[in-house]
This record gives sequence, C-alpha cells and structure tokens, in this order.
Amino acid sequence: MGLVVQKYGGSSVADAEGIKRVAKRIVEAKKNGNQVVVVVSAMGDTTDELIDLAEQVSPMPAGREFDMLLTAGERISMALLAMAIKNLGHEAQSFTGSQAGVITDSVHNKARIIDVTPGRIRTALDEGNIAIVAGFQGVSQDKKDITTLGRGGSDTTAVALAAALDAEVCEIYTDVDGVFTADPRVVKKAKKIEWISFEDMLELAASGSKVLLHRCVEYARRYNIPIHVRSSFSGLQGTWVSSEPIGDKKVEQAIISGVAHDTSEAKITVVGVPDKPGEAAAIFRTIADAEINIDMVVQNVSAASTGLTDISFTLPKTEGRKAIDALEKNRSGIGFDSLRYDDQIGKISLVGAGMKTNPGVTAAFFEALSNAGVNIELISTSEIRISVVTRADDVPEAVRAVHTAFGLDSDSDEAVVYGGTGR
Repeated sequence: MGLVVQKYGGSSVADAEGIKRVAKRIVEAKKNGNQVVVVVSAMGDTTDELIDLAEQVSPMPAGREFDMLLTAGERISMALLAMAIKNLGHEAQSFTGSQAGVITDSVHNKARIIDVTPGRIRTALDEGNIAIVAGFQGVSQDKKDITTLGRGGSDTTAVALAAALDAEVCEIYTDVDGVFTADPRVVKKAKKIEWISFEDMLELAASGSKVLLHRCVEYARRYNIPIHVRSSFSGLQGTWVSSEPIGDKKVEQAIISGVAHDTSEAKITVVGVPDKPGEAAAIFRTIADAEINIDMVVQNVSAASTGLTDISFTLPKTEGRKAIDALEKNRSGIGFDSLRYDDQIGKISLVGAGMKTNPGVTAAFFEALSNAGVNIELISTSEIRISVVTRADDVPEAVRAVHTAFGLDSDSDEAVVYGGTGR
C-alpha cells in the first residue's frame, strides 16, 4: 500500500459542489489501495475576505491575532471535506496544523516549518482513515501560538507532511493542468511541461510563477519528494517535478523551460551613497534587521567628481513602506542623500538549465525585448536564469515576445485556466 499526499487549493474547494468533486477524487485514490493524506486551503477567496475584515476593524492587526483569524478559513474547508468524504462511505478525520504536528518558528504571518511530528496522522492512517489537514498553518515551537506560513503555505505544508510520512508522491491540485512554459492567463499558446527538474522549477517559482511556491519546491528538493502538479477540474496527467524523470519514459531537459513574470515587486534606489567599504553592508543590514527579503541588487559606477554612487534593489511591494521607514531611520548611519521608490515595475525571467551550454541565449532574449519596444531598467543573472526589470505595463507584451522568440508557443489547443486564478 502506497502513501499519497494530495493538496487542494482554494479554487478547487471554492463551493459545496467543488468540495464534493474533490471528495470523490480522494475516495478514488483510497479505493486504488493508497493511504491518503489531504492538505486543503481555505475556500475560494475566504482568506482575502478575512484580511479585508481585519483591516476594517484594525489598520494594523497584531500578528498573533491575525494568524488566529486567518487559520479559520482552512478549518472550515477541512471539516466540510471530511463530512463530504464520510457521506461517500469512507472514514475521514480532520486536523488543524498544530494537531498534525506542523511545528514552526515564532514569526507570525510568514512562519517557517522547523519540524513535522505526524503521530496523530499516522494513527489515523493505521486505523484506515483518510487524514485531512488544514494547510497554511502550524504551531510555534516556543510559545505554542498558532502561526501561518504566508501565501501559498499550503503547498509547503503538503510537501513537509509528504517528507515526514515518507510518501511516494505529493500531488498538488490547482486550477490549471500543470506547469506551463508561461502563465496561461498571459500567453494563450503556453505549453504544458511534462517533466521539469527541481532546479528549473525553483528558478521559475522564485521568478514569479504562481503554480508552486518557492519554499515548497525547495523542501521537495531537500527531501527528494516528487511533486505531481495537476488540475482538480480534469483527469489529465499534469507536470512532474523531480530530480530525475519519473517512470520509464525519459524526458530530455529542455534548453529553455519557461518564461516567468512578477508584478508584485517594487524598486528602491538609495541615492548618493559614499563609494567606500561598508556602505552597502550598512544598507542591507538595515533591511535584514527589518526582516525584509530582497531580490535583485544593482550598484552604479560612482561619479569620479563626487565619489558617490546609487544602489537599487527590488523587494515585495508589501514591504516597501517598512523598508523606506527603516532606511530613513538609519539615514545618518548610512549617509545617503535620498530615497526613490517605484512600485510600477515588473520582472521578466527566462529559465532553463540548457542556457549554460548554449551560446546566444542572452542575445536572443534581449533582441526579443528590443523588438517588442521594451526598455530594461535592471538585469540579474544566474547559471540558469536571466531576469530583467521593466515597466509593469510592458510585462504582458514582453512575456509573449520572449515566449515566441524561443519557440515555446504551442501548436495545439490553448491552455485552460479552470478557476481563473492560476492557483
């Protein structure tokens, strides 16, 4: 008997009919001889509605109480799903993140999983039950407070449970048929990828691909848990994410895996920084102490006449105000002239392990952007990724141009987004 972990996103359980459809799929997996653990997100837009409600009550809700509120969404969906499964004649037990043994650090709203101790889940499985776990949440190791894992945290919950339970596979059910060469909402001719390596998927996720969370893929790679991304709205095979191709069929690693984009970032430019050792360290220590993650960093060549330079970096828009406040507070210690903030930017990334050994990829990428009339503001590269920052308004056209230039357009039917959100 194999053990399978399945995760269902909010669009899959958006209403009563969706919950009943998901219950049938879970029961089918059980009938096929598997032990089944299910991780479920909140129904539809429940989390967004709870956030809006909190903001109406308090513009800056306390982290602990905010987490307590947000975890209610997953508790609702897990209980309803367990009821639907029981109605189909199978036993199911629902568990909160803390009951399932998901132990985290103490950072509210974006906690990280420290350990998983799934004793109660194993007991439920040994008794022949299907275990339903609320995603996106855990319990802090020190204070035993309820915590949430941040956006997309249910994916990470699922992979962490799969690793702790030594599952054969972690199935991530979304409202698209798998991982595509670009966001199918932007590129109608995007192609579904049959298999993609952990490394390429990590770069796509970090670059803005919303189908899988970066931390989820990172966790899967660390514990070598194969992920099968597929739709809960169809019976089609999805995309396998693993260290090696799954099964007998060997899939050749593509030169370019896909094009990702992200319009959720902002750019801060620190103007007039003295060009001497320790200045950049002071800037980024200030940002780190504010618990803000940054993405791209570019430092200009200093002006010979002034000995001053500018340093630009990108970060999540949601952290923009906090970063500006932290830098202004430490202005005298750093010694810069001024700050510029720009939240009308977008990032386009070309990802593929094959670019390491194929000359001309960089040239073709920039030629495609030039032909589309897209101006580049920042550039960042790794061995298997090239990223640029442009105006946010230019992103859709830029993504389509690059996708076509690298021959990624599909000749067959257009990609389908069943639920309309891409998750």
